[in-house]
Amino acid sequence: MSQVSLADLNAASKADFVAALANVVEYSPWIAEQLAAKRPFVGINELHAALMAAIQSAEPDVQLALIRAHPDLANKTQRAAGLTAESTDEQNSAGLDRLSDAEYSAFERANNAYRDKFGFPYIVCVRRHTKDSVLRDFEARLLNIAKTEIRRAIEEIGRISALRLDQLVVADDRLKVHGRLSTHVLDNQIGKPAPGIPIELVELASLGENRVIARVVTNADGRTDQPLIGGRPLPIGRYELRFSVAEYYAARNVPLSDPPLLDEIPLRFAISEPESHYHVPLLVTPWSYSTYRGS
Repeated sequence: MSQVSLADLNAASKADFVAALANVVEYSPWIAEQLAAKRPFVGINELHAALMAAIQSAEPDVQLALIRAHPDLANKTQRAAGLTAESTDEQNSAGLDRLSDAEYSAFERANNAYRDKFGFPYIVCVRRHTKDSVLRDFEARLLNIAKTEIRRAIEEIGRISALRLDQLVVADDRLKVHGRLSTHVLDNQIGKPAPGIPIELVELASLGENRVIARVVTNADGRTDQPLIGGRPLPIGRYELRFSVAEYYAARNVPLSDPPLLDEIPLRFAISEPESHYHVPLLVTPWSYSTYRGS
């Protein structure tokens, strides 16, 4: 997806404007056509607000057609027939292109139950979720009435379109669509940062296999050079940070038992706020450790 500046969008012909934003909302260029008439936009937040106003002011049958233009999640037939590039990237980001047979079956059951009840596809901004949290969301939303689900679907379309605009449009302001996950290690034995400690970040799964999503090593400040997750929403779900500390202490000639009492330290935690900053540090000695949610 090539980027375009908001200034260029404001100055573009209607045809070029619509072509640039046609896929911000799935198979619904009529929204971009309405937005073209509302230019100029002073910022990307104003652009997105106008996009949502166009959807929310549409007639109910138009809103329903918009919802039905979206694909099912993890549907093998639809993937084979071809999704939009945006939908493919979004579903792949949550690992929906590499499901186990059990996971495919769970998604198929959920998709069918949802369509049978509501008559339209389940819509969720998958960049904000893990596979597990999508399935939990499916179960919770199946308890709703159709009117509630139409409103929820439009909210999720708003989140999806905000992320697509964030990737596409360069502006002076930013949409609040990203979160950040970070860590650091403090050696409490000496009261200093701990450099050179290997860390793995693992996404935990109820069905299928856990997934290692980052491998890093702490720098001289006991931190990582980049966030463990950044520049995107933090997917809702359960995670584990694994800190390999025994080698760190052995390299510093700290007497350790054989085998060491603390070799690899796992910290399990959950993310529920995709646009927030989670800081999960490790405070460690050769014999103890603790953590907290920092900032």
